[in-house]
Amino acid sequence: MSTFTTKDGTEIFYKDWGTGQPIVFHHGWPLSADDWDNQMLFFLDKGYRVIAHDRRGHGRSTQTATGNEMDTYAADVAALVAHLDLKNAVHIGHSTGGGEVARYVARYGGEGRVAKAVLIGAVPPIMLKTDSNPGGLPIEVFDGFRAALVANRAQFYRDVPAGPFYGFNREGAKVSQGAVDNWWRQGMMGGAKAHYDCIEAFSETDFTEDLKKLEVPVLIMHGDDDQIVPIADSALLAAKLVKHGTLKVYKGLPHGMCTTHPEIINPDLLAFIQG
Repeated sequence: MSTFTTKDGTEIFYKDWGTGQPIVFHHGWPLSADDWDNQMLFFLDKGYRVIAHDRRGHGRSTQTATGNEMDTYAADVAALVAHLDLKNAVHIGHSTGGGEVARYVARYGGEGRVAKAVLIGAVPPIMLKTDSNPGGLPIEVFDGFRAALVANRAQFYRDVPAGPFYGFNREGAKVSQGAVDNWWRQGMMGGAKAHYDCIEAFSETDFTEDLKKLEVPVLIMHGDDDQIVPIADSALLAAKLVKHGTLKVYKGLPHGMCTTHPEIINPDLLAFIQG
């Protein structure tokens, strides 16, 4: 297993396959680098170097009690990039990982480190309903996530992928039990404390200023039937904040569209990276 250790002693697991221009994948909550298997194999075959890490507290990385917030997540990515000496990289983030990409690129993306960024079903600018973000989701939604995690994490991690995450609760949906089981497997590998803390990180972090600072081309991809991160208060707002942004909206597609519809998502990613 490939790992490196951060300054605070956290061991971060990562995959690093191939050669060529690096593409770094950032997974969503509460998953792991394994959520990108399809995309990593696709881009490896296209001649790219593909890298994905398990965020601290997730997957095979240390089940941390501290540092489970966006500033540290971004610093961990910067440490990984330095460890691998990556330059001219494309950073692709899904959901929580999209927030991680925004903060990382805004703070550490200079000096030729970053070529482009992609936010897929991503949480920026901010998910929580506030006075300045009246279209956001009320705090009770995220309190519900926390309560469900504490009460029965294993069941909660069945219910999310079996329902709204992949849109399997929609009439006529083609349900993949394998996808549900794989989501559960990845989630249960991580630490309960880190996952609990990460709910605040993905819901309450304000990425508005991060988005404004991005100097590289940014592709924003979002399904208009995303039940986890509603498009109206995420992608549609984020697209107005970035300087060099392209918004692609996918009719009827769910939050987990990289898994349910890779035949649509992967070619669009490739076109953006090559463009």
